[in-house]
Amino acid sequence: MAATGNSARRLGRSFVNLYGREFSTSCGSGSGRSLNLYSAINQALHIALESDPRAYVFGEDVGFGGVFRCTTGLADRFGKNRVFNTPLCEQGIVGFGIGLAAMGNRAIAEIQFADYIYPAFDQIVNEAAKFRYRSGNQFNCGGLTIRAPYGAVGHGGHYHSQSPEAFFCHVPGIKVVIPRSPRQAKGLLLSCIRDPNPVVFFEPKWLYRLSVEEVPEHDYMFPLSEAEVIQEGNDITLVGWGAQLSIMKQACLDAEKDGISCELIDLRTLIPWDKDTVETSVRKTGRLLISHEAPVTGGFGAEISASIVERCFLRLEAPVARVCGLDTPFPLVFEAFYMPTKNKILDAIKATVNF
Repeated sequence: MAATGNSARRLGRSFVNLYGREFSTSCGSGSGRSLNLYSAINQALHIALESDPRAYVFGEDVGFGGVFRCTTGLADRFGKNRVFNTPLCEQGIVGFGIGLAAMGNRAIAEIQFADYIYPAFDQIVNEAAKFRYRSGNQFNCGGLTIRAPYGAVGHGGHYHSQSPEAFFCHVPGIKVVIPRSPRQAKGLLLSCIRDPNPVVFFEPKWLYRLSVEEVPEHDYMFPLSEAEVIQEGNDITLVGWGAQLSIMKQACLDAEKDGISCELIDLRTLIPWDKDTVETSVRKTGRLLISHEAPVTGGFGAEISASIVERCFLRLEAPVARVCGLDTPFPLVFEAFYMPTKNKILDAIKATVNF
């Protein structure tokens, strides 16, 4: 979808995908209501189950709504044969999902916290990601979507606040998607569920109840691998995803008071990511700043930095800046020091522009 160009991304035109569903960069028309992020996820799951009898939702405690209540009401409406609890075994959850998807179903697996996804790492990396490739496309598990709440939550500490997206971005054969808001979460999740490839969908748990916006009630999708320019500017390009976008937006507003014009991009899909949109922006601004909650070393920001340096070396007017988490386990009482905050980003913006 990256080939559609920046004009299409900003104009928000709609078109139809191979499955006859609406893709849209603006959600299209139709009635909507104010929802928080977990309610938008819940609405997407209702639509997925209602529109496809092959769709199933399963995971730890999903039968009564899950820890964050994203699956509330699903079992009552669609029955325990399609929405059901699993044992406390992440490897088993994903392994079962691979088999279910390989039989032509839409397997929507929930990992209770992204921190708990590591026991399933082998199933995701060595099975789901390679399933199509090792058979020469004779069989696949493309109907698998793995949902997991990720990132800081304000009080989670080192076992409930991690951002493990970079681990999966290294693996060919799967897609990694992270929404920034309720409207985005619904459209992107429906796209992931209907995509013909296995997808890891990380949901920023910090925003489950904090982020509220108008969400269309109809069935819509956003194209994957298509970044969105959510604020145009001329002096520096900022790239992020998930909950970090709201922090970056605040930094952009403060930077404007000092006469700095920031272009802000939500990557949305990390793998395969939209290099063209970021490159076009950096060629205009000459500067790039990337921010994410995960530790800076080996974070996905490093991949973005390396790719843009290769593509835009002669256009860059300053080194690429990264404002990320620290290279420590995620702390509890020192979370405020660990997190990439508005002031850290603002300082990096000024330093990069004044380089």
